Amino acid sequence: MNSQKTMGTTSAFTVATLLATTLLLTTGSPARAQTDCKADAGGITLSPGFCATVFADKLGHARHLVVAPNGTVYVNTWSGVYFHNDTPPPGGMLIALKDTNGDGHAEQIVRFGPTKPEGDAGGTGIALYKNYIYAETNDLIVRYALPSNGIAPTGKPETVVSGLPLGGDHPMHPMGIDANGNMYVDLGSATNSCQSQNRMPDVPGDKPCTELKTRGGTWHFDANKLGQRFSPAQRFATGLRNGEGISFDSAGRIFVTQHGRDQLWENWPALYKSNQGQNEPAEELVQERQGADFGWPECYYDYDQKKLVLAPEYGGDGGKKVGVCASKQAPVAAFPAHWAPNDMLIYHGSQFPTAYKDGAFLAFHGSWNRAPGAQGGYNVVFQPLADGKASGPFIVFADGFAGGDKQPGRAAHRPTGLAVGPDGALYIADDVGGRIWKVTFQGGNKTAGIAAAAPAPTTQQASASGNPLPPEGIHPNAGAPLPTPPGASPDQVALGERIFLGQADGGTCAGCHGTDGKGSEVGSNLASGHYLWSDGSVQGITQTIDHGVVKPKEHTGGMPPKGGVQLSQADVAAVADYVWALGHPSTH
Repeated sequence: MNSQKTMGTTSAFTVATLLATTLLLTTGSPARAQTDCKADAGGITLSPGFCATVFADKLGHARHLVVAPNGTVYVNTWSGVYFHNDTPPPGGMLIALKDTNGDGHAEQIVRFGPTKPEGDAGGTGIALYKNYIYAETNDLIVRYALPSNGIAPTGKPETVVSGLPLGGDHPMHPMGIDANGNMYVDLGSATNSCQSQNRMPDVPGDKPCTELKTRGGTWHFDANKLGQRFSPAQRFATGLRNGEGISFDSAGRIFVTQHGRDQLWENWPALYKSNQGQNEPAEELVQERQGADFGWPECYYDYDQKKLVLAPEYGGDGGKKVGVCASKQAPVAAFPAHWAPNDMLIYHGSQFPTAYKDGAFLAFHGSWNRAPGAQGGYNVVFQPLADGKASGPFIVFADGFAGGDKQPGRAAHRPTGLAVGPDGALYIADDVGGRIWKVTFQGGNKTAGIAAAAPAPTTQQASASGNPLPPEGIHPNAGAPLPTPPGASPDQVALGERIFLGQADGGTCAGCHGTDGKGSEVGSNLASGHYLWSDGSVQGITQTIDHGVVKPKEHTGGMPPKGGVQLSQADVAAVADYVWALGHPSTH
């Protein structure tokens, strides 16, 4: 259960403002007309002048990717708790793909590396350096020699780094390697805000936050050296809750993304209103230097005020106090809250117009923490940069990935990885359907400015989390009456559904558990009939809602009591009745 409000209600970020700025954002040139793209773009829309093909599909949970000088695409895929321990496609967790006839689709697809039955859960991070592919696998970073024949490595991997921390909220290890072999690895935080009880209401942050010794920052290693072992001494920068995107501009500057913290309102209802929790804090693009401190967990970047402010766990008052945050490093650019920047790429290719050179593409995985307001993200944006600083507002470059519903448990695709090929084409990976798009420029005029924003997809509804889709409802057996628990009434079940969906009393349940109750990476599937915390009775479900979940068993996110919302006991009883109904499909 969680929270956030429609984008149209923030003073600093409105749909009207975004449309106005994106339509005007050029470098002196008007927006071009949409190019007639012959190929099927796989359901997404793009800025005018750009076209896409589905390069590959159904690869498993494709995370980050790279493209070799010969055009072979290498992808890391992930499994495990984050994806409900589902079964990935057979074979290795790493994949090599090649378009052999130039039609924009991969004809050769070869899996390599260790498999899940061999104990490998794959990973996110992957990089190319000299003649090697570097990849995250469990707590290791290994490298494979690029093959002289074929597309997939055949030799055994060599261990570059071992002993990387696992577990917690952000167990992945994305990486970037510069031209000199400096390897920068993200070690995201194990918690939301360094509380002793993660994501629980009114729990102060640990002082000091000892987690920062081994998490919440960027670590530096040498890509040329084997047998390195992780230690706190290799920390390069700190105060980054989760910095999944790492890239370098032409001057060698290091840029990293920052996932802003969650649950300001749910965990601190006396200090924040629901709309503040929905629209704060910003997602960030930062420039890193040795020893830089970006403020987590003591600080967060306020999107409306455009400054770092003190977090409530460390004496903050709801967004006014600055305190120690005055000495922390502010971002280069900021983006709407909870969009989740899962990758970032500084563009060095020659295919796109010159206005895109050294600018940043960001893949936004999509929010869950904006319920009961409209979820956001599920897109790829372009942020212009000049001399290492933002040189204009961002535009939505590609949209429509989610399909008909921007919800973490229902989205058809969620952008996760970005890479550029030797021909300058942009590749976009998704970790839901396992799809990769190849985006090319067909506009003709390389001197034109930055194009207008991608058209809004016609199938997508920018609706609040609680709006039922389709009209007859979104529960697992939409259109059929839900069962009624013993001793309850249909009216109570209906009230519980409205609260669950955010249509009444500020309920945030759908944020984590999905609008259909079938779960997401942070919340369990309530429609499966499988119960983790009780016997599945209404009484047991009520107790779980009342007490919350401090340490989840099979998911990455904890749940505050009552989902962090001030529900009455009558409301809790109604939600329990509805959750019971979701889990009893045999009686529908």
